[in-house]
Amino acid sequence: MGARFRSGFIANTWRLGVKELWSLWRDPAMLVLIAYVFSVGVYTAATAMPETLSNAPVAIVDEDRSPLSRRIAEALYPPHFSPPQLIGWAQMDPDMDAGLHTFVLVIPQGFQRDVLAGRAPQIQLNVDATRMSQAFVGSGYLQQIVMAEVSEFAQRQRVATVLPVELALRARFNPALEPAWFGALVQVINYITMLSIILAGAALIRERERGTIEHLLVMPVTPAQIMLAKVWSMSLVVLLAAALSLGIVVQGVLQVPVAGSLPLFLAGAALCLFATTSMGIFMATIARNMPQFAMLMMPTIMPLQMLSGGSTPRESMPALVQNLMLAAPTTHFVQLGQAILFRGAGIEVVWRPFLWLLLIGAVLFALSLARFRRTIAGMA
Repeated sequence: MGARFRSGFIANTWRLGVKELWSLWRDPAMLVLIAYVFSVGVYTAATAMPETLSNAPVAIVDEDRSPLSRRIAEALYPPHFSPPQLIGWAQMDPDMDAGLHTFVLVIPQGFQRDVLAGRAPQIQLNVDATRMSQAFVGSGYLQQIVMAEVSEFAQRQRVATVLPVELALRARFNPALEPAWFGALVQVINYITMLSIILAGAALIRERERGTIEHLLVMPVTPAQIMLAKVWSMSLVVLLAAALSLGIVVQGVLQVPVAGSLPLFLAGAALCLFATTSMGIFMATIARNMPQFAMLMMPTIMPLQMLSGGSTPRESMPALVQNLMLAAPTTHFVQLGQAILFRGAGIEVVWRPFLWLLLIGAVLFALSLARFRRTIAGMA
């Protein structure tokens, strides 16, 4: 009797999951979203890292017209800065208001004469601080470049500074310090979380809006079977899309090396999907329609992505935030994902995040199932 029950339970769960896959196949908007985020979304996030300074527009108001001022202008070149434009005082404010220049250097008249006389003249650096990443990084670069050129000009020769200590830099896991390596893999992790919540929640809301949930209520299926069908089917879709993205976009197009085992990472992703799809179903039982579900998504996805350690190291966050985020599945998924994909860790290193994901997933599934049963009971 028990074997027959288990066989019927698995068979019903399988058929309901296949029904969910067919329903998703008939939803072109969701299919386009899945294809976009795991292809174009991953590529653009990897190639447009905000902390990278590239071709920042710079202008110079040169009132000195001296060899030193020309030397400073010639020191600004790609890829960090675009070739500097020489402008006048009257152009500076209108051009910066129009967003034409991020930086404007103002070299005063008599600058070279004062440098040679040891009078410590001042150069004005105007920065468009609305471009946060360029303003922060670029202003530091400009200060170093200007001070180096002035120092060498004042000494009348290029002098190599001999330090008493030699620093030998060894960058592990990313020797060339390529931001695309980090951005691509982290974005795949973020999209796994986001899409699993969206697909699972949308599957339940779609049935409610179309009235097919009432059909399920008169069938010999249980709420656990209905929920498990949505969990395994939507998890399978996200898992396959993530695997294709890692193989085609990350390793193929972007040429990002993956240090560890992809099957081990996908196993961890499956545990995370178990938790996040349950979370999506729980949110769908609270929302009455897709607009409400989208509103719930906003305060949920942002903390999961920003505070889980993918965008910012957890060590730089307050202790209270670190402890609270231990209850989030994404925190442990980011830990195991970075350890496997970046550092080539094995199961002997990442077994704790695996265990945490299993525990958090079981708790979220139990809470979602209890809420789902109450929702169905209210509809019966």
